Amino acid sequence: MGIRAEVLLKTLWGDFYLNAKAKKIMKGAQVRGKKPLFVQLVLDNIWSLYDAVVTRRDKEKVEKMVTSLGVKVMARDLRHSDPKVLLSAICSQWLPVSQAVLSMVCEKLPSPLDMAAERVEKLMSVGARRFDSLPEQTQELKRAFLQCSSGENAPVIVFVSKMFAVDTKALPQNKQRPLTQEEIAQRRELARQRHADRMATNQQAESHESHAQSGSTSQAAQPAGDNITAQMESLAVKEPKPEEEEERKETFIAFARVYSGVVRRGQKVFVLGPKYDPAQGLSMLSEDCSASDSLPAVPHLSCCSMESLYLLMGRELEELKEVPSGNVLGIGGLEECVLKSATISTSPACPPFTPLNFEATPIVRVAIEPKHPSEMPKLVRGMRLLNQADPCAEVLIQETGEHVLVTAGEVHLQRCLDDLRDRFANIEISASKPIIPFRETVVRPPKVDMVNEDLGKQQKVAIIHQVKEEASQGRLSDTLHLDPSGLVTLTTPNRLATVGVRAIALPQEVTRLLEGSSELVRTLEQVNMSLREGRRLEVSPRTLEAIAGLKAQLESLLQGRKWRNAVESIWAFGPRRYGPNILLNSVEGYQRPSVWQCLVRGEKAGEAGGQAAALRDFDNSIVSGFQLAALSGPMCEEPLMGVCFSVERWDIQSSSQPQHQDSPEGDPASREASVDGKATAEGTSEIPARPEGVTAGPSQARRRAEAGSVDCYGPVSGQLIAAMKEACRHAFQAQPQRLMAAMYTCEIMATAEVLGRVYGVLGKREGRVLHEEMKEGTDMFIIKAVLPVAESFGFADEIRKRTSGLASPQLVFSHWEVISSDPYWVPTTEEEYLHFGEKADSANQALKYMNAVRRRKGLYVEEKIVEHAEKQRTLSKNK
Repeated sequence: MGIRAEVLLKTLWGDFYLNAKAKKIMKGAQVRGKKPLFVQLVLDNIWSLYDAVVTRRDKEKVEKMVTSLGVKVMARDLRHSDPKVLLSAICSQWLPVSQAVLSMVCEKLPSPLDMAAERVEKLMSVGARRFDSLPEQTQELKRAFLQCSSGENAPVIVFVSKMFAVDTKALPQNKQRPLTQEEIAQRRELARQRHADRMATNQQAESHESHAQSGSTSQAAQPAGDNITAQMESLAVKEPKPEEEEERKETFIAFARVYSGVVRRGQKVFVLGPKYDPAQGLSMLSEDCSASDSLPAVPHLSCCSMESLYLLMGRELEELKEVPSGNVLGIGGLEECVLKSATISTSPACPPFTPLNFEATPIVRVAIEPKHPSEMPKLVRGMRLLNQADPCAEVLIQETGEHVLVTAGEVHLQRCLDDLRDRFANIEISASKPIIPFRETVVRPPKVDMVNEDLGKQQKVAIIHQVKEEASQGRLSDTLHLDPSGLVTLTTPNRLATVGVRAIALPQEVTRLLEGSSELVRTLEQVNMSLREGRRLEVSPRTLEAIAGLKAQLESLLQGRKWRNAVESIWAFGPRRYGPNILLNSVEGYQRPSVWQCLVRGEKAGEAGGQAAALRDFDNSIVSGFQLAALSGPMCEEPLMGVCFSVERWDIQSSSQPQHQDSPEGDPASREASVDGKATAEGTSEIPARPEGVTAGPSQARRRAEAGSVDCYGPVSGQLIAAMKEACRHAFQAQPQRLMAAMYTCEIMATAEVLGRVYGVLGKREGRVLHEEMKEGTDMFIIKAVLPVAESFGFADEIRKRTSGLASPQLVFSHWEVISSDPYWVPTTEEEYLHFGEKADSANQALKYMNAVRRRKGLYVEEKIVEHAEKQRTLSKNK
């Protein structure tokens, strides 16, 4: 058409059209009522072919089009009754998808040589380590990454992203290859010889029968006959066994990519675990060592041989001898060394790569056991293989001894159970009902009641819940005190320590921020731990910036009078030291090192590191009690979420003499807190833990000598942990409590006819529609909704049944959401009493979830066998 390719690429999409007379591309197709360029040049041709083949079935026009396109169509396809077969035959030659996709991949995917230096540093510096702090040999590997060299001297660096299971028979070395002419000739000769032996055996057997009466048995034929019989028996007995074993055996292939060097079959390499430290490895190994040498044991470093290399050709595997850098390949023989992912190198200076993050979060768990207890070893082995084969599945053993499988959803769970039953364990298994996780939280006191009436202007008529609380607190009145403002004060059994704790609901934005920054908070805790132990940890500037950004975000979100200086007063995060709950230090006069001390630079950083001795005794006991309380809440022993515990009082007095609790002066060793929470008070027989090089002072030795007897309630540290845990639980119960449910984001495509049925199924399962929009050019609606994970089982099947297969949902774990109803709610105001009645007959969804979890865990459930039994029913007998 005389149009340049550059112009056509810019104008093919958009409001442009072709002016046939002027042979120019003009703008404004929509205004002039012209067809856009893409429709005119591309879509019109496809539509005309579709019209001729499928709609009109015009044979003459089809033949003319086939001739003009230069496509050869078989006569069988032309005569086929289904027009789609002919359409597919023409399009597969005219517009082949495979060639289009492959050429686009070649053109658009970036070359390994285009890797940015920042990305290399990010891959090589895991966690909080700074790239500059890595050993020199490790930093030199950056050049090998950037060059992506396949030279002889280039170090081999390979990353294994996952392991996948393959049937042993599908491997290339186990497949039957075509026989050569020599092998065919040998087999013919062997068959001929066997036929001759068989004929000779038959003749000797006949002569043996004829001379049976005279007893003249042919002695020469006996050894040959016995030999052949023995061979046939050995073949009949021994051959099926290896085949049966091979049928059940699965081989694991590593899916990997080569970043540097050339990988060769049989090559010995180092396998680097995720916790491998190259500095430690280089200090224990020599510079020129290789994986084939006899080496000392290095933590998180092992050696293995790459037995076979494969080119991944769809479902087929092609065996290779060597693979240069930049390629994706399959590696056999690593199943004993690699669990799910690993870094492989010929150099011990190579650091482990940053692990992959998967969008699908494992959320649904089931407990699994074999039908026959004797097959438990097979189940354990099968679950280990499943854990290795599926990167998104998790396998763990709980404290109760249950073998638990954690999966992403209902379909993934079913697939994992089928794989376990048919491929990996090959036994009959039974799975429990899905275990749905919940979270516990507190909310701000509501301003309106359940009938949306202002609470301040109403008269209380029922105080059932309050009376129960007072009764429970009356039993603990000697050690527990609850302030009307929500402050809980608890004293240890030996009356030596008192803790005052208040629970505050965190804003939702802060909870989401902490949940999304769990890895960063974990890194921050590791840095603080090293500073407390007196070690210096080189932290990368990128990590420091992220920590500073987290602190700034928390300061911007925690505004108001009650949150003043809250970020600087953070004592710890929990549970497990990185969860979405906060412990605040509001004790007057207690100045402890900040959790943000790693952000202080220069001289102040050294001072912050030296301030570790300023921790009071039993500081870690308070943190441990908070961690235990945050791990299992009082509602149904599920982890807490979005709760801030503020410690406003903490008094400790020794049994032998008064202890200076707030003043930082005195013996530093007596003030050092044990990292594992085992520090004890003066006056007990236990020795407080201290760092290396710090000796006990004479005053402390004197105090230990003065201690007359061991406390009958146990160490003070243990009592303080238990008191802190109980104080947190009671402070939690003093606030309005709520359950948090795991929520799926649900995307459904449906036509207008079945829209009402989709809404009906969503409403029945506590789902909530966020928005719906119509897909342009179709009659399909896209519905986005949220659905509790607890209500999702059987949801997809029900929607497909109700809509006759016209709607199918896609579920992805999204977030945690507070269930608005109070599980402990009873009518307390006149309006609620009139609306709901004395018995509160309406179903409480939160109470149903909570009781189900408590029943599963064997906790006490407050249920009546007979409820609402005031009405009498008389059933008349059939006469």
